[in-house]
Amino acid sequence: MAHEYNLEKQHAKGKLHAIERINALCDKGSFMEIYADARHQCVNFGMESKDIPYDGVITGFGTVNGRKVAVYAQDFTVQGGSLGKVHGQKIAELIAKAIEIKCPVIGVNDSGGARIQEGVDALCGYGDIFYQNVRASGVIPQISIVAGPCAGGAVYSPGLTDFIFTVDKISQMYITGPKVVKQVMFMDITDEDLGGAAIHSQKSGVAHFRCGDEAECYAKVRALLGYIPHFYGDERDAAEKPKYDEKHKAKHIAAILPESSNKGYDIREVIADVADDDSFFEVTAEFAQNAVVGFARIEGNTVGIVANNPGFLGGVLNCDASDKIARHVRFCDCYNIPLLTFVDVPGFIPGPQEEQKGIIRHGAKVLYAYSEASVPKVTVITRKAYGGAYIAMCSKHLGADFVYAWPKAEIAVMGAEGAIGILYAKESDPNVKAQKGQEYRETFMTPTIAAQRDYISAVIAPEETRARVAQSLALLATKTSSDKPCRKHGNIPL
Repeated sequence: MAHEYNLEKQHAKGKLHAIERINALCDKGSFMEIYADARHQCVNFGMESKDIPYDGVITGFGTVNGRKVAVYAQDFTVQGGSLGKVHGQKIAELIAKAIEIKCPVIGVNDSGGARIQEGVDALCGYGDIFYQNVRASGVIPQISIVAGPCAGGAVYSPGLTDFIFTVDKISQMYITGPKVVKQVMFMDITDEDLGGAAIHSQKSGVAHFRCGDEAECYAKVRALLGYIPHFYGDERDAAEKPKYDEKHKAKHIAAILPESSNKGYDIREVIADVADDDSFFEVTAEFAQNAVVGFARIEGNTVGIVANNPGFLGGVLNCDASDKIARHVRFCDCYNIPLLTFVDVPGFIPGPQEEQKGIIRHGAKVLYAYSEASVPKVTVITRKAYGGAYIAMCSKHLGADFVYAWPKAEIAVMGAEGAIGILYAKESDPNVKAQKGQEYRETFMTPTIAAQRDYISAVIAPEETRARVAQSLALLATKTSSDKPCRKHGNIPL
């Protein structure tokens, strides 16, 4: 049925209307609405006389880049986009149908929260959605766009999905809003400072993408869908004629590493030189920047990228970086996306702050995620690979299929200075310590030693990396895994 939409009311808030958002996401003319005639069943607090069109949420199917998707968008102009039983039921049934027909779900969240007049029925609506979110996990990708307020129980549906997009100045996510915080904690705080787009993109890590405006947001969602499978078992063809400037990139990658092993550099430069031209699509870019994750294409095929970034905190693994890496590895494994890991890590971060946050528990997530992942796994050690962090970053010991190391790679329990400081703690002569340090580097830290022990597949020049990685991924395209023990599921250290 045709609807009358209150576009002006949303535009006055600097926001698009729900139907405009759907049209911005989907290919032109492809959206097919369902459950348009659904209405609330509440007969309390004057609700019996209210007509709430489509119960405040538009649901249906369309296409993005020619492929089918399920979409819902909450309409803040209709009863504040509040969620009641029918509203929740529409979303839950849409997700259930998307599971059946194997297509991603994209949800646009813009709601005042639970419809108070419906009481426990509104909570039932949320519960139905959460249940379907979990059923869909690992079966079809789920993408959440927060394009307005998202408070209380409403935040947990996005929290259960694979990717969350936020938009500057209009996105708000929090368990309780500023008014409740003031009542309970006697604290004055704005919506933006409590749960705005920057907070969740930079500090909490809840959001995977922060966009300057809605147009950028929908363009990025469409771009993301071009990288990832649309359902478990989806076998995508390689992009046509991938571009790769071999001569320029080979020359550039050979010069990336600084002369000093203690000097940082941006690992994104290495990624860009190995991947197809302009194909790296970073995820969670502003959070835990000592780790870099995302998607890229190699010979036109999507790969999941995980890397330490020496340009930020030396690339050390801390609680936040561990969570970021583990989550990305598990998503890629869910949908059979091969993993390419770049390693330059001085270790897990020391000190009481991270210990008290639970670095043991968080770091264990990386070990678990890589060990569990059965997709093709290729690792490149560019420089440092020390201690437990060496093991954690997809070493051969955790099931990497091929591990390559650049000639300047340093693979050891710890750096030379730290090792000599322990082994020769009583030695007072600095010259002796310097000599022993050099012996340690030559005896224990070279990639040749690891290669002789069968821990490294080959020591390669930086300019060989692209060819080696591409050849390795081609060989692994038919990889199967049959050594999984019989069990219901493992118990990841959450």
